[in-house]
Amino acid sequence: MSRIPLIQPDAATPAAAELLADVKKAWGVTPNMTKAMVNSPAVLKAYLAFSEALSGGELRPAVRERIALLTAQENGCDYCLASHIQVATHVVKLDQSEVEQARQAKSADPHADAALSLAAAVLRSRGGITDGDVDAARTAGLSDAEIAEVIAEVSLSTFTNYFNKAVATDLDGPLARYLP
Repeated sequence: MSRIPLIQPDAATPAAAELLADVKKAWGVTPNMTKAMVNSPAVLKAYLAFSEALSGGELRPAVRERIALLTAQENGCDYCLASHIQVATHVVKLDQSEVEQARQAKSADPHADAALSLAAAVLRSRGGITDGDVDAARTAGLSDAEIAEVIAEVSLSTFTNYFNKAVATDLDGPLARYLP
């Protein structure tokens, strides 16, 4: 059970209701994470703005989802794993093999593999990557913009992982657990 209330649109303040309506319009659903975040409309606004800004970047949606899967795996967030497995398979159409590989910082796609290698370095060093990590990403074909976006994607996903773990957000769908 969630540690803070999941605000339902019909019981929300006008500002919160408007944000939840925007989520429903854009995504077709109102995930429990957004219902928890809207306890502080500022938190939900910040999340939506960061996510929207990155969606207009250079990284393809399938690469972004792979990074979200890896980050949820590394941070042990069941809520985010379950959500991103659904998005990865049903929205960006990754096959099960790619989903499992992403959780292990791997991909058959060389560009995605390079992004995941950098994301893993960011996660495992808590941002303390080396010149060698950046050089390896460039050598593998990532642009400086993509390198910056990989770091930002890890940051965004880490925020949602920590939020959902701390709040114990109720799952929206089937449980998915991180790999040992």
